[in-house]
Amino acid sequence: MPENHSGHGLAEEVAEGVAGRDVSLARRLGDPRTLGSIAFGVLLLFLLFRVVLNVDFGDVWNRISGADPGFLLLATLAYYATFPLRGYRWRYVLAQVGTRVRFRDATEIVFLSWFVNCLVPAKLGDLYRAYLLKGNVGASFSRTIGTIFVERIADIVVIFCLAVAAGFWSFRGRSRPELDAVFVVGFVFAVALVLGILGLRFLGDRVTRVLPARVGEFYERFRHGTTGALSLSGVPVIGLLTAAIWILEGLRLYFVIRALALPDVGLGISSSLFVALIGSLLTAIPLTPAGVGFVEVGVVGALSIYGVASSAATAVALTDRAISILTVIAIGAVVYGFSRKIRRAHGIGVAAVTERHPEGA
Repeated sequence: MPENHSGHGLAEEVAEGVAGRDVSLARRLGDPRTLGSIAFGVLLLFLLFRVVLNVDFGDVWNRISGADPGFLLLATLAYYATFPLRGYRWRYVLAQVGTRVRFRDATEIVFLSWFVNCLVPAKLGDLYRAYLLKGNVGASFSRTIGTIFVERIADIVVIFCLAVAAGFWSFRGRSRPELDAVFVVGFVFAVALVLGILGLRFLGDRVTRVLPARVGEFYERFRHGTTGALSLSGVPVIGLLTAAIWILEGLRLYFVIRALALPDVGLGISSSLFVALIGSLLTAIPLTPAGVGFVEVGVVGALSIYGVASSAATAVALTDRAISILTVIAIGAVVYGFSRKIRRAHGIGVAAVTERHPEGA
């Protein structure tokens, strides 16, 4: 279905305008809410490491400074290998709803959205992704949000399935009541998301009919973006790509653990994958940039189940987050500064791009 660039509707234009203001980095980085969210995340880390765990930071630093650089490089490569896969997955989902984007462009925009998510809270990087695509190829903003939403659902469902498999393998023969409770909650949440998607797919048109025309148009584009790729051929492709992404995320943590050479702790790939997936789920909490504070709590807590001492678990969490946040900020700042897509979306303007850059150009 080719993208129709005319008459996107007032609701869509309003959403684009709000997104454009909200994702302006200069505006957001100086916003008291952003500064407050960062301070809140730092406070959580302080309470966890100093008050609750009473971590010896001298020991933590010694572990980090003595890390094996070869394994740290492998961890970094595993992490950055996820971005081409994310770009390809998004390009595939977009193609299913009629939006043609080059693989390189999709990957760059995905990486820029990660950069924004590492700086500001509320997952504004996802809005920024839709804003950049709109500003470069004129794609429907609401439909693009729908494609990102279906990615998020795929992530949660696959993370849950992989975490259950990794947890079952790691704890086979050992009962962990606290993990059973987590799995039950995760199962209910994953099923609810799947049922919600099915409802959008098969019953969503009934909602469209009762909505005001302007809102209904926005909703219908969002629904098409969300459900358009969920065909019998599309779901397996999205599922396999998503599984590959999160297995690489698990490998990143595995290499970090190997780099730090944790003594007397048998943490293999399955346990590393389980810990990484628990942490990844907590990045969805929108209160701090990239879930800062919450993810570290999850990683340290999950490692403690395997008997990892608090200082060693803290070293793992901080090293892993340095790779997944600090390197993205450093590299992302360079990409952001030189990206033509940033200048095109912010400089030329959405309306001009819509006229000059037909879909798939």
